[in-house]
Amino acid sequence: MTAVDFSDPATIAFLAAALEAAGVGGIEIDRPGRKLRIVVGRDAPVAAPLVQTMQETSGAVSEKVAASIMGVFHSHHPAAATAPSALPLEVASGEIVGFLRIGSILLPVNATKTGVLTRRLAEDGSVVGYGDHLFEYEPH
Repeated sequence: MTAVDFSDPATIAFLAAALEAAGVGGIEIDRPGRKLRIVVGRDAPVAAPLVQTMQETSGAVSEKVAASIMGVFHSHHPAAATAPSALPLEVASGEIVGFLRIGSILLPVNATKTGVLTRRLAEDGSVVGYGDHLFEYEPH
């Protein structure tokens, strides 16, 4: 089995086209001594996280952001020097609220709406599956 050459422009172009076709805004591939980040475009459609709405007994509506793919959950970028902010946390629609690592690929988890993250439902470093709840938040 041969290793993929992520420095090859044809490979990068192929990956960018595949991301765009899949509606993914970008990926980050981290290898020893090398890092490749492909961002398809700021105006490109981003794969929408799964959202589940539920009515709590208090009458307030809360939503849950779920994993759109299986991976290892990180509530902050693994290379970040600081820990994630304490909850509750005000977030804007599209803001990165966590990451899913699949091998050497790091995919962002984005807030679907502007609101307040009220609870982290997945532990840092835990393996999550498609549809597993990651965060609970109250949209504005």
